Amino acid sequence: MPAHTVGSSPAVGAAGTPAFDPARCWRLHPQVAVRPESFGALLYHFGTRKLSFLKNRVILSVVETLADHPDANSALGAAGVSDADKAPYLDALGVLAASNMLVCNDIEEIR
Repeated sequence: MPAHTVGSSPAVGAAGTPAFDPARCWRLHPQVAVRPESFGALLYHFGTRKLSFLKNRVILSVVETLADHPDANSALGAAGVSDADKAPYLDALGVLAASNMLVCNDIEEIR
């Protein structure tokens, strides 16, 4: 299963950040460092000082290539995640977006 464990529509989530929408283009926040590990990876946000764990290499691949795809759904497909298996990955991406590890490319302001 992927990292932490959300939604759709461009509604606003916690702290004024956009709610996670897999049909939008996402990328790692520029202040996030990725450290690959045998179990997946560690993500550290230098701005918020938050640490997150990615629990497998598939979610790591998705997170690392999000910016290369038009939307999160495409990134999941490119990583080999079938539609039937997307739910836990979407949940993990949603949690990462809510914690400001991921940012939407449509949003100009980055904290």
